[in-house]
Amino acid sequence: MKHILNNLPKEAKDKHIENKKYFDKLKKKTPKNLDYVMQDLHDAEFKKTDCLKCANCCKTTGPLFTDADIERVSKYLRQKPQQFIEQYLRIDEDKDYVLQSVPCTFLDNENACMIYDVRPKACREFPHTDRKKFQQITDLTLKNVSICPAAFNIVEEMKKKLPL
Repeated sequence: MKHILNNLPKEAKDKHIENKKYFDKLKKKTPKNLDYVMQDLHDAEFKKTDCLKCANCCKTTGPLFTDADIERVSKYLRQKPQQFIEQYLRIDEDKDYVLQSVPCTFLDNENACMIYDVRPKACREFPHTDRKKFQQITDLTLKNVSICPAAFNIVEEMKKKLPL
């Protein structure tokens, strides 16, 4: 996994223009079966991907915390929401609550999440490759292929399965 992660930023950069062109075409002419294909590609990739061997998303990026996330996590940690916000979060340039720092405070030394059962929605859904109307999140996916080896593989498979 380390080998893959070391090469991922370069490989993602090398594919960036190709992926951007592909996604631009995808938005203009979205295949009717896109959601089904993406779900299949996502499921197949995550059958063979062990996120605990990587956790690059937790090490390099922080999730956005919704109000519902803050309520749920703070309750789990037996804190008042305001206490949780002050201890762990900050407001970013988009006026969203995000972690004060990365790697994630809740990532343990085995790459496991200490708040897994109540983790933020953004973490539960990452890398969003099984999202309905996938064509609407291609900008996000372009970012995620440089963070997540599974997302990178899914996009590579997608280009083979759905040539445009």
